[in-house]
Amino acid sequence: MESFKILEIKESVFADNDRQAAILRQELQEKGIFLLNLMSSPGAGKTTTLLRTIEALGAEFPIAIMEADIDSEVDARAISNTGVKTIQLHTGGMCHLDADMTRQGLLGLDAPAGSLVVLENVGNLVCPAEFDTGAVKNAMILSVPEGHDKPLKYPLMFSVCHAVLINKIDVLPYFDFDMEACKAYIHKRNPEAEIIPICAKTGEGIDIWADWLRQQVHAWQAPRNNKF
Repeated sequence: MESFKILEIKESVFADNDRQAAILRQELQEKGIFLLNLMSSPGAGKTTTLLRTIEALGAEFPIAIMEADIDSEVDARAISNTGVKTIQLHTGGMCHLDADMTRQGLLGLDAPAGSLVVLENVGNLVCPAEFDTGAVKNAMILSVPEGHDKPLKYPLMFSVCHAVLINKIDVLPYFDFDMEACKAYIHKRNPEAEIIPICAKTGEGIDIWADWLRQQVHAWQAPRNNKF
């Protein structure tokens, strides 16, 4: 006879987080706050893309940014130079954020009603995809140097994202990156994903990304706006 028990706790942990995330989303909608969870591997261009996004939409919405890192304040300093509300979240070694961590960040950020809030998640293609943060939409950035096969290697990340930005298209001539194959692999994982090729460095494609995000924010805020 075995002298120990085996307890499967993973499902219950995720279930509790999912409940907290659903509650958080409801609270955000009541305030008209749109929360975007932005994910990628390190170096894919999240911060530069955020800077471009602020340029494109800063005149339309109050924008606030939550920067999540295991350590350092490098990205938060870069974003705060734009003048938008910014908060740095240190995860204490954890490679993801969950709904409770996100709630703590939002409380510290204290974004006004009607805001577009972006959570720049920890750079990682595995752990952040496993936890619902309470965000309204998930987006991720895949950079050309990473290769077009990443949707096959990290299926969950591409499955949970509503939009996939393929960044650094300016270096396509220098890498063996098959754009059409990449799009096919993404849609294999997630047929509904919006795929937007961009170059955050030059600004190419940012208008298309901004249009998509603008539409999502308006749709999320419409029920609250219609009450007034």
